[in-house]
Amino acid sequence: MKGEEVRHRKKEGRSDNGVRPRQHAPEKGKNKHNDDRIGSREQDVPVVSYKKPLEEKVAMAKPEEESSFQIGLQVLFPYFLAGLGMVLAGMVLDFVQHWEVFKTITEIFILVPALVGLKGNLEMTLASRMSTAANIGQMDEKHQQWKMVTCNLALIQVQATVVGLLAAVAAVILGSLSKGYLDFSQAAVLCASSVTTAFIAALSLGMVMIGVIIGSRKMGINPDNVATPIAASLGDLITLSLLAGISTFLFKYKDIYYISPLVCGVLVLLIPLWVSIAARSSQIKEVLKSGWQPVIVAMTISSVGGLILDKTVTDPNFEGMAVFTPVINGVGGNLVAIQASRISTFLHYWSMPGVLPYKMRQAWPSPCNTFFTSGVNSKSARVLFLLVIPGHLLFLYTINLLQGGHTAITHTFVAFYLTAALFQVGILLYMADLIVRFTWRRGLDPDNFSIPYLTALGDLLGTGFLALCFRIVWLINGAETKLGD
Repeated sequence: MKGEEVRHRKKEGRSDNGVRPRQHAPEKGKNKHNDDRIGSREQDVPVVSYKKPLEEKVAMAKPEEESSFQIGLQVLFPYFLAGLGMVLAGMVLDFVQHWEVFKTITEIFILVPALVGLKGNLEMTLASRMSTAANIGQMDEKHQQWKMVTCNLALIQVQATVVGLLAAVAAVILGSLSKGYLDFSQAAVLCASSVTTAFIAALSLGMVMIGVIIGSRKMGINPDNVATPIAASLGDLITLSLLAGISTFLFKYKDIYYISPLVCGVLVLLIPLWVSIAARSSQIKEVLKSGWQPVIVAMTISSVGGLILDKTVTDPNFEGMAVFTPVINGVGGNLVAIQASRISTFLHYWSMPGVLPYKMRQAWPSPCNTFFTSGVNSKSARVLFLLVIPGHLLFLYTINLLQGGHTAITHTFVAFYLTAALFQVGILLYMADLIVRFTWRRGLDPDNFSIPYLTALGDLLGTGFLALCFRIVWLINGAETKLGD
């Protein structure tokens, strides 16, 4: 009898003394005023996993808890590692520009920013998308993790193949307009080299990114701070090395007319397979439908930067520019990708697509709001901007050391180079704030739409400012002083 009474009390929610506990009282529909108040605060509720609160899974700081020191400490090592990778990429470009294939098919220089920019269009977007998913608890279960990994890898294979082909077509068109004629055998080599490079680079870098994000999540490190720099550190070097090696091989056998079209055709025919795998995720399926515009527009912008590189790298007045191009472009794209990824995570954490949270209520902030407020995104913008000068000084010293006197880096050049880099990064960080807010207000995911535009803009600004820097230094020092060999 007593056991039956206890069960009856538990069913009604009463304690042993017959009093119903207050915390179990029903709140829904208590009064209209309370419902309205709860509804008005709904947009401030963080998005977490339904199975378990995010705070119980990993002891990671919330976005507003990170100090400038914490942000700088987490970003510093990956940033310098990425910069050294870009220095090596610049050395590779400076070395291979004298190879026969680069001298004969000069359109390859137009491909360089577009293919190197794929790390911003694809790998950094992948890193940002998966970092956000990890931070909001969407990769804590094994089956969720496996599905996210396979679908994302399949997605970037589709995007890499299509964008690689389009970049080659754009390079062929721009090159034929510049030369006044079209060589079909060279065009076939260019297309096959571009598609193969994009395919292999996307697969290898994508797997590295996934490992970094899962590992950093388990270690309690914010993936937003480390994933994109590591993508940048490996992306330029791997892509340029693959492009040089593959194009040299295909150029060597260009007389066997069917090799280049066959390689290109096989990779294109694999697209339906990758689409079927990627479409298993509803989120990735939506990216397959609507995520092409930023990637293609970014590729077009990067191709314009490649045209500038093609025109300057063969000019004696701009000798030595090839070694600095991946560095200034990579550092700008690296820093702005970190900022865009952090802002995107902040928005996913505190709001819903289409509505800006209270702390970011201004749709079109001024530069002062971007750099000089107390918010966590403003703190990160300041930290990233302050990393420009020490980073570039280290990278310039490394280039000078590795070149062994091959490149004369004068004080005048360093001053104008650092000025160009500061302008580039300052513009990019402000544009990141504007573009991420704009895409979020339109209900779009900034992880998929903002980074391609920003990294492509970084390539264009970096190449343009660097060419202007070389031109000004040449005018100041005179034609007898060269910055190259």
